Amino acid sequence: MTDATNELVLDRILNAPREKLWRCWTDPKLMEEWFCPKPWSVSDAVVDLRPGGEFSTVMHGPEGEEFPNTGVYLEIVEGRKLIFTDAFAPGWLPSGRPFMVAEITFEDAGEGRTHYVARARHWSEEVKKEHEAMGFHEGWSAVADQLEALANTL
Repeated sequence: MTDATNELVLDRILNAPREKLWRCWTDPKLMEEWFCPKPWSVSDAVVDLRPGGEFSTVMHGPEGEEFPNTGVYLEIVEGRKLIFTDAFAPGWLPSGRPFMVAEITFEDAGEGRTHYVARARHWSEEVKKEHEAMGFHEGWSAVADQLEALANTL
């Protein structure tokens, strides 16, 4: 079982309404526009918004790297919270090596802004450190900027 010591957190106020941020997180075509830091890109986003539904993307790097990421949603609170994990593939099939459980929350912060919290919970300190070394703080912060910018175009 994970605890807060194995958690990485991005906690920000985004200058975009909660409803538009939610739409960016739940519309596969919009997700492909912001979900990983540039110059990386995302394709083949799948958003089956129900517990056990598929959440997947393929990330593409500038040197031709390709990383498929498949998981399932664990909990959805419409407009407010998404929890998903790569510990399972669709059909509740164990994925092999689980990396994390992600929890994304959206709360109104007034004046069209949103309190946005993205948590990555890991099974061990080792995996948490691996995620930090991959650039969690910089990458998830850049992605939040891209999310905010896209939401403001809707």
